[in-house]
Amino acid sequence: MILLKTEAGQQALKDRSVPLSPRQRSAFILFDGKRSVDDVLAAGMGIAREDIDQMIALGVLAPVGGKAAEAVADNAAAEAAKPVAAAAPESSGRSKQQRYKDAYPIATQLTGGLGLMGFRLNLQVEGTTSYDDLAALAPKIRAAVGPEKAAALDKALND
Repeated sequence: MILLKTEAGQQALKDRSVPLSPRQRSAFILFDGKRSVDDVLAAGMGIAREDIDQMIALGVLAPVGGKAAEAVADNAAAEAAKPVAAAAPESSGRSKQQRYKDAYPIATQLTGGLGLMGFRLNLQVEGTTSYDDLAALAPKIRAAVGPEKAAALDKALND
């Protein structure tokens, strides 16, 4: 199957409005409507088929020609929901994985808004791969943006 970026995907690449892991983001760039899914998986980006299915479910990738896009998206959405349901819930009912997925786009938006001053911090956020990594960076982000702006990040990490 050959996939390409949707208009929403193009916008998400620019403004980071859709939470993609750093690996997904790197692989996402390769989807140009010419490479097959197998080509991208073989490119050594470290992603799995489930990552691609999640990007389809998020609406940032679609099959070339748009044929059966809804069926593919529905299937991918069902598959993407499985790992979240299987993860052990924390005391608030959300798993660490879900907290990370909720907090990551907030953290990138906050650090990206710092401009050149927050460039290194933004790179550190993009390098995180887990809730624990992002939670460890939260104090630095809070110090850089202030407690009022960091409140949304704290809520995503802790609630």
